[in-house]
Amino acid sequence: MVADTEWSGESCFAVSDGRFSAIGEDVAAAHRVDLGGATVLPGLVDCHTHLVYAGDRCSEHVLRLGGANYEEIARAGGGILSTVEAVRAAAESDLVDAALPRAHALMREGVTLLEIKSGYGLDLENELKLLKAIRRLGEQLPIRVRATFLGAHAVPRGRDRSGYVREVIDQMLPVVAAERLADAVDIFVETIGFDLTDLRDLAEAAEKYGLPLRVHAEQLSAMGASGMAARLGATSCDHLEFAQPDDVAAMATHGSVAVLLPGAFYFLREKQRPPVEAFRKAGVRMAVASDMNPGSSPIASLLICMHMACTLFGLKASEALTAVTRHGAAAMGMERKAGSIDVGRPADFTVWNLPSPEHLIYQLGGVSPTAVYAGGNRL
Repeated sequence: MVADTEWSGESCFAVSDGRFSAIGEDVAAAHRVDLGGATVLPGLVDCHTHLVYAGDRCSEHVLRLGGANYEEIARAGGGILSTVEAVRAAAESDLVDAALPRAHALMREGVTLLEIKSGYGLDLENELKLLKAIRRLGEQLPIRVRATFLGAHAVPRGRDRSGYVREVIDQMLPVVAAERLADAVDIFVETIGFDLTDLRDLAEAAEKYGLPLRVHAEQLSAMGASGMAARLGATSCDHLEFAQPDDVAAMATHGSVAVLLPGAFYFLREKQRPPVEAFRKAGVRMAVASDMNPGSSPIASLLICMHMACTLFGLKASEALTAVTRHGAAAMGMERKAGSIDVGRPADFTVWNLPSPEHLIYQLGGVSPTAVYAGGNRL
C-alpha cells in the first residue's frame, strides 16, 4: 500500500530520474520491485535539530535529576555556552565526524530530509565553521540536508546582548549569505536569550538577504515571539509551550507552522504543554522534530519523538505522521519539495512491514523501515 499523509493508499507507483512519475498507475518500467504489500510512506522530515556539535552535557543532566532547571544551569554558566567552548576547540572535520553517527541514526528510521542549525559558535569564525561542517555533512550523506543560521542562540560570555545581536546582523549574516552557507535564519527569543526588538531586526535583515525566518519561541515563558514572528512571515515557530491565544491566532492567519519538540519537554521535565487543542481548532499546522542537541534533547530518534508527541502532547496518530512528513517540510518552506508522495516530487519514501501506520505511534522502540529510498535510490 502506498500511503500519503492522509493514509489513503494506492497499489503502485513509478519513479523516473529520481522523482515520482506516476501514482496508482501501471506504466511501462525498465525495472520493477515487488514490495509484497508493505506500507510505503513518505520519507520522514526532521525539521529542527542542532545535530552538529562537540562534547556532551551529561553532567548537566545529573544536575537536573537533582532538581536544577534549564534556566538555573544556563545562568550558572552551563547550557549552550558550555557547548560553545567545546565547538570552538574542535576542528571542522571533527564536527563532521561526530555528527555522522547521529545523522545515520535518524536515516535508519527513515529520515530523508534533515535540518541542522548552527548556534554553538557565537562568533563569525566559529559560526562559519559550524555552517561549513553542516554543508560538508550534506555532501557526505545521501539525503537532503538544510542548514539554518542560529547566530542568535545565546549571548557569549563577556558580551552585552544588544552589541552581540548587532554583530550577528551586521557582520555574521552578510558573510553567511554571501557564501550561501544557510537556507534559513533562526533566533532564540527568551528571557535568557533575545527579545522582540532583536527578533524584528533580525527578520528585517534576513528578508533583505532572501533567507526565510524561523524562531525558537515561548519555550520557557510567554513573550509573544511566536505571534510577532508569524506576522513577520516566519515559516515556523518552534517549542511553543507558553504560546498564548494571540500567538495561535497570528500563526493561523499567517500560516506559520507550529513545530513541537517533545524531546526537550521530556528531557527538561517541563510541565507546561504547548496548546495543541488551540492549534488544532485554529487550523495551525503542527510539525514534530527531534530537536537533537547535547543539552535539552539528546535524542537521535524521530520515531520516539512522534510517540512522545502523542503520549505527552495529545496528538492523534494521523497528526503525528503528518507532523514528520508534510508539515515538517512546510516548517522548512519545502512543502512543494518534500513530505508527500506526489508526482513530480523527489522520490523519498520508506517501506514498513507493519499492520498499519498507527503502529509507528503504538510501539516504542524496535521499529524501523525495511527500506529507505532518497531520490529513488535505496540507502
